[in-house]
Amino acid sequence: MKVTSNRSALTLIVLAQFLGTSLWFAGNAVVPELSQLLEDNSLLAPITSAVQFGFISGTFFYALFSIPDRFSPIKVFLTSAILASASNLMIIFLPLKIEFILVCRFFVGVFLAGIYPVGMKIAADYFEKGLGTALGYLVGALVLGTAFPHLIQGLDLQLSWKIIFICTSVLAIIGGLLIYLFVSDGPFRKKNQKFEISLIPKLSRITSLKSAASGYFGHMWELYTFWAFVPIFISFLYGEEFPQNQVSFLSFLIIAIGGVSCVFGGILSTKFGSKNIALFALLGSCVCCLLAFFVPSFPSFFWIIFLLAWGILVTADSPQFSTLVSHSVPAKYKGTALTLVNCLGFALSIVSIQVGQYLLNWIPVNQMLALLGIGPLIGLFLFKLFQKPNLLT
Repeated sequence: MKVTSNRSALTLIVLAQFLGTSLWFAGNAVVPELSQLLEDNSLLAPITSAVQFGFISGTFFYALFSIPDRFSPIKVFLTSAILASASNLMIIFLPLKIEFILVCRFFVGVFLAGIYPVGMKIAADYFEKGLGTALGYLVGALVLGTAFPHLIQGLDLQLSWKIIFICTSVLAIIGGLLIYLFVSDGPFRKKNQKFEISLIPKLSRITSLKSAASGYFGHMWELYTFWAFVPIFISFLYGEEFPQNQVSFLSFLIIAIGGVSCVFGGILSTKFGSKNIALFALLGSCVCCLLAFFVPSFPSFFWIIFLLAWGILVTADSPQFSTLVSHSVPAKYKGTALTLVNCLGFALSIVSIQVGQYLLNWIPVNQMLALLGIGPLIGLFLFKLFQKPNLLT
């Protein structure tokens, strides 16, 4: 039986999104055990990057062929969830070699392109008004999923890597079935009837889309690099004697609180508007970047509060920029625009992480994180530059 109310649909979409994206960081949660089994302590970066590169490849493919707009996003979500789960499970059945793990995790990322941005597309088809609130819940679920591996490590849970892969695969399939069985295509969905090879260049001429995407790119330059180096930053501030499980638990709190801020930012967007919430959060996180220069001189209780505040601001703009992206294009192009912007944003995040890693050879982590403020500053400038509305017809 399909749900009929927007609220019920949103609840199911958020739940399915959370279950589906649990695949994303399953590899991170089992890195310690895999490192022991493979006798390799450098697995975290390649396993994480494999999923990210897969997601970039997948979103480009889905956007190029306008898959979320040409086909039912409900069926795309289910099919992608099944294929991502199968890719995840293959790690258990193949010989335990890093090459096989990386290939499987790459394809997990490819098919996550049919879960995360397509989930936002389904929500956009249900909400013409209040989309900022709806996407706040959706992105909040993804943020909690991002923080989950740190919680597992912080609680020092001794779970088998095979159990984690099996459980996350089953959860993702359940998420796909929840969407397929109980959610119908939204009332505001407009199907794009044909494949348009020139669609991406066509979308690139929409100034309002370029404005929203610019803000999102500035946000993405900062976000994943901040998340990636939070544990290193905590260890730098506390000193080497701080227990690793406590570093992981504090990292969980700093990242997970961003999920809460996505939700509250979405609620506030109904009163203040998505644009204002997004720009406030982007400017706020930019200020946090600059303050990172001075953090080593702060007392411990203050820098913990500071990092929690940074965790709040660094994510609150994400669903609101996605809302602006959705509103910047005609309904029949929403799925393609959201997927394409995700693709470019995640590609930018990989560049940012690599630049950050390189800079650590020359400067301490607090100064490297401070330099992340360049991204939000450019994002704010370009957002204003391209702000004039210009919808395609």
